[in-house]
Amino acid sequence: MGSPRLRRNFAISAALTLLLAALGLAVMGYHPGTEDDGVYLSAVKSNLNPALYPHDAAFFRLQLQATVFDKLLAGFMRATGMPVATAAFFWQCVTLVAIIAACLGIARRLFPEPRAHWAGVALVAGLFTLPVAGTALYLVDQHLHPRNVATALILIAVGRVLAGRRWQAAVLLLAAFAIHPIMAAMGISFCVFLALSLSDAVQRRLASAPGSLAAFVPLGWVFEPPTPIWRRALATRRYYFLFHWTWYEWLGALAPLALFWLLVRWARQGGRSLLSRFALAVLAYGLFQQTVAMVLLGVPALERLIPLQPMRFLQLVYFFLVLIFGCLAGEFLLKTRVLRWAVFLIAVNAGMFAAQRAQFPASQHLEFPSRVSANPWLQAFAWIRQNTPTDALFALDPNYLAAQGEDYHSFRALAERSQLADNIKDPAVVTQVPELGPAWQRQSEAVAGWTNFRAADFQRLNREFGVTWVLVGVSAEAGLACPWHNGTLAVCRLR
Repeated sequence: MGSPRLRRNFAISAALTLLLAALGLAVMGYHPGTEDDGVYLSAVKSNLNPALYPHDAAFFRLQLQATVFDKLLAGFMRATGMPVATAAFFWQCVTLVAIIAACLGIARRLFPEPRAHWAGVALVAGLFTLPVAGTALYLVDQHLHPRNVATALILIAVGRVLAGRRWQAAVLLLAAFAIHPIMAAMGISFCVFLALSLSDAVQRRLASAPGSLAAFVPLGWVFEPPTPIWRRALATRRYYFLFHWTWYEWLGALAPLALFWLLVRWARQGGRSLLSRFALAVLAYGLFQQTVAMVLLGVPALERLIPLQPMRFLQLVYFFLVLIFGCLAGEFLLKTRVLRWAVFLIAVNAGMFAAQRAQFPASQHLEFPSRVSANPWLQAFAWIRQNTPTDALFALDPNYLAAQGEDYHSFRALAERSQLADNIKDPAVVTQVPELGPAWQRQSEAVAGWTNFRAADFQRLNREFGVTWVLVGVSAEAGLACPWHNGTLAVCRLR
């Protein structure tokens, strides 16, 4: 690998990269089975054991037809014999390391000083869970999500474009597209703008460059007329509707673009050509995608395209904003002052750690595979997974994800049993797979008024849907055969 000095520098860089990835994980936490992982983790488990989810697999399987993520992860587990929980955690760690390494590579291209590089990636690691304005996205999710993997591949591809290795970037973007098509399409769009910005011959013609047409590839359901059920599911996702955003969400979308415009001018005046061109690429990409989003979300005839969430382009903008701001802070503010670095790192990481603890107050901050949870909901899910038939069909509160102390952990993903549709996560699936609308509506209406259910209501669910088990609050178990309960929940058999 060259001289001893080069080997030493490589070893130091690798160690610091691993340290920052570990710090980022410690701050952001790890929460498998939460939020979108209810779809992806269920799909992985279904691939490994097709006997699971005999009643409701469509609520995750159909949405994943456009990605190989669940198949690849399941294949890895078969090849290695690694348990699902361990493999998911392993790949989450690998992904975080890849993101930090990719950001370090970009920073090294744009800034000359090592202190700028490390300040930039330190800020990225501390702000992994920074919310992206109005999109319900973070820079990085607290569980293994295909968006995390695609983001890592996109950032590496950006570094390859900066290095003039565009064919390598194309291969990486193709891999990202197989993992998460919509996010990869945004990455393709940015890399097109970046390549144009780096070219002297076409820099002034950037505004007319092609964008991310792949982000809007026609899907079959796009051409079907919207149904009332589909619109009802769509209405549960306020952040889909750009023109319903609050003023501060608009500020969060437009202010970064204004900052990149200022950065273009500052870097150009300071003779920082590559930084100026990179900032120009971000600005052009952002303006183009913002225009596309306003058209798609503002024209009634394009209503079917709303679930593609074109405002997701902001995730990349935020990534580059955080990275470059951190680099500038390292170069001009932190410099080599140890106390300043200490204050910087403590302020960023302590603030984000506190925010994550507030978001998951009833769960362990790091839900490692080997840890036994004290969360009563997760205790119930574990008992169900180990003690109920694989073909059981459960009913539970359709709003259980938002229940106090539940912390948005998915029943399907963690209990590994079928359930009647819920009112929080399943509507998002319906917006992507409209054919599920009638089943979702029928099931959600059947469990309306769940908090007032009695034994006769549960028996009705058994007759109408074949529900064989229910998860209820301990106060509702009267008249039911409940082989397990804790101080909060009871698992009861209907037949």
